[in-house]
Amino acid sequence: MNPVYLSAPVSALMKGLYEEDTTLAYLKKQGDFGLGTFNDLDGEMALLDGAAYQLRTDGLVHPVDDARKLPFACVTFFAPTTVESVEQDLDDAGFRSLLDRLLPSRNVFTAIRIDGRFPAVQVWSVPRQDNHRPIAEVRPTGHDFRDIEGTLVGFYTPPFIASLSMPGYHLHFLSADRRQGGHLFRCGLSKACIAIQVVPELRLSLPMTLDYLTTEL
Repeated sequence: MNPVYLSAPVSALMKGLYEEDTTLAYLKKQGDFGLGTFNDLDGEMALLDGAAYQLRTDGLVHPVDDARKLPFACVTFFAPTTVESVEQDLDDAGFRSLLDRLLPSRNVFTAIRIDGRFPAVQVWSVPRQDNHRPIAEVRPTGHDFRDIEGTLVGFYTPPFIASLSMPGYHLHFLSADRRQGGHLFRCGLSKACIAIQVVPELRLSLPMTLDYLTTEL
């Protein structure tokens, strides 16, 4: 079974540690599917079918070099446990209720890939930040997409390990043409293929940067 790989505990990111030493090239050796952010919070990261994308505050997808570094990422090699086809009009509450019903358990990591048509999608990303700026001061930029096809990439994380990864659903959106995207805020759904992978094993790396080693988490 492929584990979930975390490049660092998310609690370090929440403390303002926005510069770590994990490269995208190394990350791709740990998985072909997942999400994260780039050093200095310079846009959201989505990893899908082994290709990485940078989702910036302009709402657009930008190419990214394998040498880029990330302060936090959560990835796995995606091999779905179950696949469900859905064809019904759902608002955001209905969409999340559907995910709740499809979750096999709230006590394990679950990788989630959703390919479909979305009547409405709201996403956000954050602009590049200075290292150590309090996370509470960071202001995201939002975008609305209408009647769009695309893919949601992400995970459900059990609440009891919130210090390691963002608890609950954490999803990033990529349009089907891979030109638009961002961190999912809310969405509607009309037709989709929902693939779910239960991941009962976790692998965590602890950064060896001076910032990380000397910060009280």
